Amino acid sequence: MGTARGFRPAGAVSTILAVTFVGLMVLGAPIAFAMLIAGLVAVWVKPGLSGLVVMQNMFSGLDSFPLMAIPFFILAAELMSGGALTDVLLRFAARLVGRRRGGLGHANILTLTFFSGISGSALADAAGPGAMLIRMMKKAGYSDAYAAALTASTAIVGPIIPPSIIMIVYALTDNSVTITGLFLAGVVPGFLIAAALAAVNHAVSLRRGYRSPPELLDPSPLPRLFVRALPALMLPVIILGGIHFGVFTPTEASAAAVLYALVVGRFVYGTLRMHMLPAILLRTALMTSSVLFIVATSAVFAWVLTVGQIPQTVAAWIAGMELSPTVLLLAINVLLLLVGIFIEPLPGVMIMVPILAPLADAAGLNPLHFAIVVIVNLTLGMITPPVGGLLFVTSIVSGVPMGRMVREARPMLVALIAVLALLTFIPALSTWLPGLLGYRN
Repeated sequence: MGTARGFRPAGAVSTILAVTFVGLMVLGAPIAFAMLIAGLVAVWVKPGLSGLVVMQNMFSGLDSFPLMAIPFFILAAELMSGGALTDVLLRFAARLVGRRRGGLGHANILTLTFFSGISGSALADAAGPGAMLIRMMKKAGYSDAYAAALTASTAIVGPIIPPSIIMIVYALTDNSVTITGLFLAGVVPGFLIAAALAAVNHAVSLRRGYRSPPELLDPSPLPRLFVRALPALMLPVIILGGIHFGVFTPTEASAAAVLYALVVGRFVYGTLRMHMLPAILLRTALMTSSVLFIVATSAVFAWVLTVGQIPQTVAAWIAGMELSPTVLLLAINVLLLLVGIFIEPLPGVMIMVPILAPLADAAGLNPLHFAIVVIVNLTLGMITPPVGGLLFVTSIVSGVPMGRMVREARPMLVALIAVLALLTFIPALSTWLPGLLGYRN
């Protein structure tokens, strides 16, 4: 194996960008503002550039038709939640697996996996249905810290099972993949993660004697609960099926999802009322503005990276090492796990993909396989201390101190890293379903 000739930073711009960004992160600045301010400072010291360039890149970063899918998918999830979706899915999942040892833990995993096919966001899963699931598990005698840790760990399925906000942004960052391809590639890994967590829950429940009191389970017949849950379960099927058969594009699918959620919540479940719409629209606007502001500031940061020739320099440095594809994947995994601890997945994708995707392409890695490895790595960072955005949110909604939750999450982290290893070294887990359905890069 060859050695690199020495890594040389790409000049003052890259140094100033890195120092400013890291300094702001250490001081606790929000990631979006850290990227924006670091970009402004780097532009300011670069001769011949003005602050207008920053504004132009922010707007160009948002000037993309596929980004319209983000507010629509968020709105669809909010409408389905307002239409009693969480309660319907929880009743069905608890009745389906609740009588088993550790049944409510399995119901937690199943409910959040179902909900992931609607929300596309890990934080939304943890803060929404997650709070209800934790309360129900506590009533059944589960440790509050264990219930919170299981909820946070399962919520990472949100960005992996379609529709996924992160996948939409990834496809805009890397032209070698499409939104449709990523949506299909995420299905098997998402269910694999859920299965691994179910295995951990089963082992823990056997050791601690966790059971589900019958009075907490809906006594209704399972077929009746399934029929009631079916309209909610059909939303991700309609999205993927419509895209696959060419009925609509991913962006059009998001608008169709909103219409479907309105009809189901208002006329099928009958729990979505007109007076709920202002609050639903407000929550949608707040979440959408947060996501798109990160996208806009990430575009500035990525542009400054390119001007500073950082991607090219890093690529040349690593290429000089002559790493095999296996060693390269291992190195990228370690790097992304570290990055994911401190940076949320969305900006992580926009910062790291322009640097790493050319390396993966040069090594002959399948772009869909590589994309799933990147996304899973960055989402794992959300439940990894000391930062762990999902840990923080779940700690707030559950009232459980983060330290206790982290201790309970250790076996789940081990299981998730094992799944990551499988996804890294068995590309077919990501590429089989897209290939089966005729998707080609």
